[in-house]
Amino acid sequence: MIKIVTIVGARPQFIKAAAISRAIRDGFSDSIKEIIVHTGQHYDENMSKVFFEELDIPHEDHNLHVGSDSHANQTARIMEGIEKILLLEKPDCILLYGDTNSTLAGAVVASKLHVPIIHVEAGVRSYNKHYPEEVNRIVCDHLSTLLFTPTVSGVNNLIKEGFNPDNKQPYTMNNPKVFFCGDIMYDNSIHFAEVAKEKSMILSKLGIEGKDYVLVTVHRPHNTDDILALNSLFRTFDELSVKDKIQFMIPIHPRTQKAMETGLDSGLYHSVKNNPYIQIIPPASFLDIIQLEANASMIMTDSGGIQKEAYFFHKPCIIFQEDTAWIELVESGNARVVGSDEIKIKEAYNYFNANRDSLKYPPMYGDGKAAQFICLQIVEAFNGNRV
Repeated sequence: MIKIVTIVGARPQFIKAAAISRAIRDGFSDSIKEIIVHTGQHYDENMSKVFFEELDIPHEDHNLHVGSDSHANQTARIMEGIEKILLLEKPDCILLYGDTNSTLAGAVVASKLHVPIIHVEAGVRSYNKHYPEEVNRIVCDHLSTLLFTPTVSGVNNLIKEGFNPDNKQPYTMNNPKVFFCGDIMYDNSIHFAEVAKEKSMILSKLGIEGKDYVLVTVHRPHNTDDILALNSLFRTFDELSVKDKIQFMIPIHPRTQKAMETGLDSGLYHSVKNNPYIQIIPPASFLDIIQLEANASMIMTDSGGIQKEAYFFHKPCIIFQEDTAWIELVESGNARVVGSDEIKIKEAYNYFNANRDSLKYPPMYGDGKAAQFICLQIVEAFNGNRV
């Protein structure tokens, strides 16, 4: 039996972990034992609890309750907690997702203890090290033993950085193996889209069932903490929604809610709050977000996960960042990177409105069975020789 310690700490990781946990339960329970560590990096514990229950993720075996802090303090506290757990559990490997501080902390600690690292969502690059996520994913990749990348471009990125895709077993940190596996977020979108149709009542609750609307999410610090960017975004939402008389649905992140109250110009704040075409709603559950994405006419976001989900559901996407790690979305013509520039946002919005029906969404993220592939490769790599 292969013993894996899985590290999760933020919403995107909860979602990704759901696919692997489901695959282990349904097909690998006799060969993989999963120990789940919740770092508590996500500061809203209630939201974390909702995701665990809604996505049917097994209850965590350990919770570090780290909470929000500076990058250094948060990462250090997670490292301390993970080290104690790895020494206690003595796993065969550690499973890390994406690019959060929890990922970075897990990678550094595991490498020092010589615990093999499995990195899901490896090879993703924005080539902008100003973003802490870029630093985290690079460090994790270069310490990993098994690297599972969701895209062909991810494989190519790793090759450019010196990885050899032809490495043979036994795999180690010094002899790592790179796999193109497809995207486990695509697995989840397929699975939970059907669940959401049955369980989510968000469309009828908001009165938008069968109607056109734009789904908007804003939460990254470069948009919420920059007053100019924040005002630019909400001024654009205000103007576009009124111009086209279309609902802008905005599930509000706590950081964004606070920023709106303290950072928006008073006149703009009043206009947004009284705009009948803007609905600002509480943070939505994963199933509700899936349902909102699947039925939107367009998506605007600064979330990397939602960028991809927009593609999965064949929705044009406007990205509130200066660049994106998911460059293939832009290259496909289905997404545009606009930052917080009002002119660029309006241009992208008008373009997608005019060309929405002619956009093509070729398959780029695998066959929806990435989680099963990952589990199979883990078993083969470790030979199943664990007791």
